[in-house]
Amino acid sequence: MVTVLAVCAASRSAAAQDLVPGAYTPAPTGFNVVNATMVFNGGALAFDPSLPIDDATAKIGVAAFGFARTLGIAGRFASVGVGVPFLMGHLEGLVLGQPQEATRRGFGDLVARTAINLYGAPAMTRQEFAKYRPKTIVGVSFTVGLPVGQYNSTRYINLGTHRWSFKPEIGIQNTQGKWTFEGDFAGVFFTDNDNYVNNTLREQAPIVAFQGHLIRTIRPGFWVAADANYWKGGRVTTAGVPGTLEQKNSRVGLTLAVPYRRQQVRVSYSFGAYTTIGGDFHSVGVSYNYAWAKRPQAAKP
Repeated sequence: MVTVLAVCAASRSAAAQDLVPGAYTPAPTGFNVVNATMVFNGGALAFDPSLPIDDATAKIGVAAFGFARTLGIAGRFASVGVGVPFLMGHLEGLVLGQPQEATRRGFGDLVARTAINLYGAPAMTRQEFAKYRPKTIVGVSFTVGLPVGQYNSTRYINLGTHRWSFKPEIGIQNTQGKWTFEGDFAGVFFTDNDNYVNNTLREQAPIVAFQGHLIRTIRPGFWVAADANYWKGGRVTTAGVPGTLEQKNSRVGLTLAVPYRRQQVRVSYSFGAYTTIGGDFHSVGVSYNYAWAKRPQAAKP
């Protein structure tokens, strides 16, 4: 039953740089899943040259908490989930040529995700799911980032973004024996931040993102995955002046999932393979998931 835990891991973030294996793995309907994740990031930060920040480095810790529910929609497996991050970070760099450092601590933007598998994964009871053997699955999801995180318009570095984000995605998963390949294709779209530094308008172009995972199943719920992604776009325009660079970034990593009854622990590591703008980080993450469902009532005699 531990495959149900994938739905919560997939609802943690709307960011283009996510590495989330098993985002469209089906599960029985009627399950609730809670998730707690800690991610530690460290490394260089690359900003657009139009910003007065150079030689920046950061150490950032993220504690994310999420809840998801599995259900059936029009006879297909689906899930809904919500997650909120708490961030703690220390940044150092040169601002207008002068050494500066900053510490931030607080909540980031809330994320909500809904997903439905269109092909290969019907809505199933626990008894039906026990007999299910996946082959090819096609699913879609829609993730929304809500601008409720901590934000101060006098700062260049904030925990919240003061704008909405929208991420439609399609995922394709194929399983052959103990091997599963998953490819996810997404676009990320942003509303404008109308209260950027000095009361200026900050716009960001859409981002196109891809992530791929090769998963080796050892036994149900116990697996290891090789992960990679690439995203492009996101050129920023501030006060009508376009940035000189757009994001062309890639990360690679590994994920290990270990189950215990209706619980699962995931350990992940990733690093920036190529970075133009953003965090060129080494990242280590640990997540804990727990799933439960209401016991089916026994038939009356």
